[in-house]
Amino acid sequence: MARIIAIANQKGGVGKTTTCVNLAASLAAMKKRVLLVDLDPQGNATMGSGIDKYGVDRSIYDVLVHRAPVTEVILRAGDSNFDVLPSNSDLTAAEVELIEVEHKERRLRAALIEASAQYDYVLIDCPPSLNMLTLNALVAADGVIITMQCEYFALEGLSDLVRTIGQIAESVNAGLQIEGILRTMYDPRNSLTNEVSNQLHSHFGDKVYRTVVPRNVRLAEAPSHGVPAMYYDKYSRGAKAYMALAGEIIRREEKLAQQAAPVAVE
Repeated sequence: MARIIAIANQKGGVGKTTTCVNLAASLAAMKKRVLLVDLDPQGNATMGSGIDKYGVDRSIYDVLVHRAPVTEVILRAGDSNFDVLPSNSDLTAAEVELIEVEHKERRLRAALIEASAQYDYVLIDCPPSLNMLTLNALVAADGVIITMQCEYFALEGLSDLVRTIGQIAESVNAGLQIEGILRTMYDPRNSLTNEVSNQLHSHFGDKVYRTVVPRNVRLAEAPSHGVPAMYYDKYSRGAKAYMALAGEIIRREEKLAQQAAPVAVE
């Protein structure tokens, strides 16, 4: 079964979509089977994966509202070797249409059960708010990667998100945990960046990824070409950072699997 990871932060512009697309491509480059779920009505992850959001016949909206099978909606992300459950502006209507639906917060979880056996990782790109779509992602997920800039107001938003994750874990998804905290648009020359980074390490310890994603123009340019950064400029600092992150995530999971393995008794 796939490990389902929601990439979330209610603050916009902190690298959620950039992380989703580039992490999906990096994991796929490491021979992992990856599904990217675009749960943002803006459809940026869909477009950044090389799929025209205006041209899709069906989207995640149809999965959530009409219960279309995930396997019938999935599209291939060009030559990037991962699959995409696309999104577009139709998704804005989903929250309204799901209001009266029973177990509406479990729709995505139920939909992914069937498809998850085909993948090693399912990455969910969440919208920049704590709404019903984000709730669906957190109920479906095994873990959450929180992307954040190292700035003062980011810490305030982080505490709200951590509280929400805790509440969901207590009520509807007992297995939910913080997978890791990823520092994006990182500039080590900035004293505030270092101060906030130190606070993160103090509060979250090894949940903070060693990998940091630097400010990088290639990361910003790649979406306009409809490809992840590694296919736009594989030597860029941004592309290298996401390959390093993918390696770190895989090593963490392998380490946890070894710790959970039963000890042979001679």
